[in-house]
Amino acid sequence: MSLRVLHLDSASTWRGGQNQVFLAVRGMTRCGHEAILAARRGSPLETRAREEGLDVRAVPFRGDLWPPAILALTRIIRRERPGVLLLHDPHAVSAGIVAARLAGGPALVAVRRVDFPLRGTFSRRKYAACDRVIVVSRAIGSVVEAGGLPASRRRLVYEGVPDRSPRPGGREELAALGVPPGALVVGNVAALTDHKDHATLVEAMAVLRARVPEAWLVIAGEGDLRPALEALVARHGLEDRIIFAGFRRDLDRIMPAFSLFCLSSRLEGLGTSLLDAMAFGLPVVATAAGGIPEAVEDGVTGRVVPPREPAALAGALAEVLGDEERRRALGEAGRRRFVERFTADRMVDETVRVLEEVA
Repeated sequence: MSLRVLHLDSASTWRGGQNQVFLAVRGMTRCGHEAILAARRGSPLETRAREEGLDVRAVPFRGDLWPPAILALTRIIRRERPGVLLLHDPHAVSAGIVAARLAGGPALVAVRRVDFPLRGTFSRRKYAACDRVIVVSRAIGSVVEAGGLPASRRRLVYEGVPDRSPRPGGREELAALGVPPGALVVGNVAALTDHKDHATLVEAMAVLRARVPEAWLVIAGEGDLRPALEALVARHGLEDRIIFAGFRRDLDRIMPAFSLFCLSSRLEGLGTSLLDAMAFGLPVVATAAGGIPEAVEDGVTGRVVPPREPAALAGALAEVLGDEERRRALGEAGRRRFVERFTADRMVDETVRVLEEVA
């Protein structure tokens, strides 16, 4: 069954969610479906999708119910006549529902990628108005269930990333950032936002320094909290051990050089950067936030500790960094789990099956 799907994403930045949208549109196109992307005008997603040769429409998204965005979407729906609207973020859900009602017709499928509660009547009602809601972890499914959405309309589809075989490399890129040869490197890839809780990671590095003085931390990501985090690093005297690498488009080059990957979130839908690390065969140390334990099994593919506990995080980091053979075993187990459950191809196939239910 060939589908005609209009994907909506309103984000102005590039994060894990936008990568999932890009992979979904590209994957469906490669499978022979007609996938059209309506992205925020001037966004990194619009640019990246056009570079890939995907079918893109620029929309003036701005907030939940911005009239110019709704009118533009209404015109696109009437012209393209998609069978399904796939709504990838909360603002896209709001605008997509109204535009679909004005244009008449397409089925509505929303994707929920964050484990924040559905706050307020408006938020609950807009997801209830969708024919299906895809949740990317069981943890998010529980949040949506608490918001009143029945099981008959919820579908679990784990996020996925492209399969890239583990390979050596990346040390030259790390050296250019100031990491000395042979250093043990904790890698983190996440936007510098409150729910990613880099502060706990910095505090853990302060504890870790006494136990593993040769350990470095490289943080790849940007965000409003960078000045505050840099000040925290300075207060702990860790400027010579923690590097803020900024937003990077060469993560596939850098990540293989990490000794392990760490995610310190206090809230997390699933965490696609974890999946990238698993694809590269890296052991993972992470917090038990949201859907993370569904990807990382404590003691099997990595270590999982409670959120917001720097001492526990430091202890897990020291444990894994101190045993090279265990790092290898955890990474290999994570790689196997990734192949079984978290590839982009599987994500696309399972998403298509949900769309076929309502198209």
